[in-house]
Amino acid sequence: LALKRMSVRKDYRGLGIATALGRTALAFARQRGCRAVVLNTLMVQHEARALYERLGFRRHRRYVLPTAYGRLANCTVTIYRYDLPADP
Repeated sequence: LALKRMSVRKDYRGLGIATALGRTALAFARQRGCRAVVLNTLMVQHEARALYERLGFRRHRRYVLPTAYGRLANCTVTIYRYDLPADP
């Protein structure tokens, strides 16, 4: 399963929409038997990173983009992981 580019338009931010979308995505993955949800975000996406951490995602790994620009600008990607509990 893959979800790409979840975002909320600026005039609707701060209303809990992103949190609801994140929780819905986690519930969807859990219902389908996924063991974890993994996502990537750039270092400049401070609001997104804060949201993921509030939802319970943990930093899993970081790396610098493997491109000339990535190395030059030290553009770091953070991988977050949310382990889903197994059903008994």
